[in-house]
Amino acid sequence: MSTPIGPWAGTRHRNSVLWVIALATLALLFDGYDLVVYGTILPILMADPTQLGHITAQDAGALGSYALIGVGIGALATGAIGDYLGRRKMMLISITWFSTGMATTALVNSVGAFGALRLITGIGMGGLIVTVGALVAEFAPPGRKNLFNAIVYGGFAVGGVIASVLALILRDTIGWRGLFWIGALPLVVLLPLAIVKLPESPRWLIAHGNTERAHRISRSTGIPSPTVDELAAERDTIEKNGYAALLTRKYIGGTALLGLTVFACLLLIFGLNTWLPKIMENAGYNASKSLSFLIVLNGGAVVGALLASRFADRHGPQRIIAGMFGMAAISLVVLTLPLPLPVLLVAVALAGAGTTGTQVVIWGFVANYYMTTARAAGVAWCAGFGRLGGIFGPFIGGLILGAGLSNNVAFYIFSAVALAGMALTLLVPRTRNIAGHGITTGTKTARSRVPAHD
Repeated sequence: MSTPIGPWAGTRHRNSVLWVIALATLALLFDGYDLVVYGTILPILMADPTQLGHITAQDAGALGSYALIGVGIGALATGAIGDYLGRRKMMLISITWFSTGMATTALVNSVGAFGALRLITGIGMGGLIVTVGALVAEFAPPGRKNLFNAIVYGGFAVGGVIASVLALILRDTIGWRGLFWIGALPLVVLLPLAIVKLPESPRWLIAHGNTERAHRISRSTGIPSPTVDELAAERDTIEKNGYAALLTRKYIGGTALLGLTVFACLLLIFGLNTWLPKIMENAGYNASKSLSFLIVLNGGAVVGALLASRFADRHGPQRIIAGMFGMAAISLVVLTLPLPLPVLLVAVALAGAGTTGTQVVIWGFVANYYMTTARAAGVAWCAGFGRLGGIFGPFIGGLILGAGLSNNVAFYIFSAVALAGMALTLLVPRTRNIAGHGITTGTKTARSRVPAHD
């Protein structure tokens, strides 16, 4: 038996979990890069018909939505099969899928092919988003779940920053195709590491009757296995698994509200990431300054997510998420005012914290809201239904700009959506549920130590 170290069962436990967190973070970093890079190349594609063909503002909004349609499909499909295939297999499949999609997209020469491949690539991205939520919930120790969740999903925002910075530095040199080739790097860098270093979840294995393999992984990695009694107690709270569990009295209300909350947040995220550079160009800022707004937006998301996660671990995520939505609503209204550039950049950073940063905390809230055998389905439902909001975000921006309306109209609409997200969050009912190694009661997590089998 390893000597306990704080929340860790031993050194091997800590090292193994940190490898899982690092791999999941890198995967979502590229996921974020792949989705945000479209917004950075959009001005080029719209200005130069020789790239793919003539693209109107409405066309651009539709193209931005195709990847998100794919994400929704991938998330829902993963919810149906992820709880049966396992966390490790779904992670490897998702990395391979979206990396191959990015590489193939770099080769296309028409608007139709570009849109089709964005949709296909999004399927792998959706699988990844669902899988990493389950990984963090089942591997992170009590008292660190929201922090590690913020680190992992913060990788998405870091990827957005990297996409913006690389576009600023390299867009004129390597073109949009080169930026997409960068998005394919996980196939040769991340996938081999994940094959070697990513274990299957002992909790998932025991929940599916493979106790011997779970204990074998626990002995080799130091990762604690839950006891059969613990999982039996979890199953006793509800008889159905997967999507069927989401329709039970215990979960149906919270599931509907969480889905709508994610819908609102993703509408904000993808509406802003797709159209912020173009809106700022229309407001008179040059291309470099317009991309700087996108960098600040995603940078604010990273910092905001990390700070909010620490408060979520201490005070529960529900009120923290609601407060961040409120901050986003105020910040978006500030962007309509004739203020100095430094003040506007601060408002953009706070908007990033209140949108992408908020979604990071929401994923942790969702993953720990459900029991082990319904976790992937719960995250998948929220990711799949929520992606409809991500689809509408770019589409709404395209309609507003295509109709020649003021830039301020877009910010007012986004602010109203943020207020709706705040209200929806506060309405989510609490549910007592065993998650990972602790007991989650809506907004509180009580610690319990599970012995490692080594």
